[in-house]
Amino acid sequence: MGDGRVKHLALGARARGQEIARNAARLDVAWARCDFARLLRELILSVGFGPLMGIYMRRRAVGREVLDGLEPPVVFVANHNSHVDTPMILRMLPARWRQRVAVAAAADYFYAKRWFAYAVSLMFNTVPMSRNGGGMSEDATRHVDRLLAERWSLLVYPEGTRSRNGRVGKLRSGAAVLAAEHGIPIVPIYVDGTRAVMPKGLSWPKLRPFRRRHRVTLTFGEPIWPREGEHRSELMERVRQFFVAQGAETTPGKVAKRREPEPLSPAA
Repeated sequence: MGDGRVKHLALGARARGQEIARNAARLDVAWARCDFARLLRELILSVGFGPLMGIYMRRRAVGREVLDGLEPPVVFVANHNSHVDTPMILRMLPARWRQRVAVAAAADYFYAKRWFAYAVSLMFNTVPMSRNGGGMSEDATRHVDRLLAERWSLLVYPEGTRSRNGRVGKLRSGAAVLAAEHGIPIVPIYVDGTRAVMPKGLSWPKLRPFRRRHRVTLTFGEPIWPREGEHRSELMERVRQFFVAQGAETTPGKVAKRREPEPLSPAA
């Protein structure tokens, strides 16, 4: 009976996850990308979050010049340690990128309550995506495909959740699928220091009276273009190697083995 109940609950959770994935496009708050919302969001990030983050941290961007020779859209792929990550990345992007980037957000977390979905969509221009394996179906990503076609870039956290220990978890391959389907590069971003500011479990950043503010560094990597015939896991492995090169502890994913061509028979 115990095993049957566990199996039943697991199937139910999977079904709910698939339903969320199918409804992702319906949950999207499209008005958050209108001109008025974009202007208001710029004010929120510049006048609100910018000075507020300055109270808690010293911010530094490295390698941002990789964006100079690029044209949108791209898929920004970052590790995820804290709720501070999103406003910090958006503030440190050049204005022409910041104003045309959407942030992939977990549909089951940020869109469970409509008022909360409106709030995060307005502040950060979030778009709902599923965190489970069924999240990359055509129905689940139609709204994202449309944004990329309209030359909006996308910020994705491929771990699916914030790290509890600072280690970069297994990278899911949704970003690689989108990059390959649209023929656009992945720009990796390594975020270092935000876990000390506001780790998972806290609802407000840590203040350190009479001590130096937390140091936070954003490192932008060279664009990673999908290669012809490259499996999505191989593309994400190249992203993981960038994180490793920045000194991150990571969890390797499974990389699909290439099938060697069968030798021709003597008669061929």
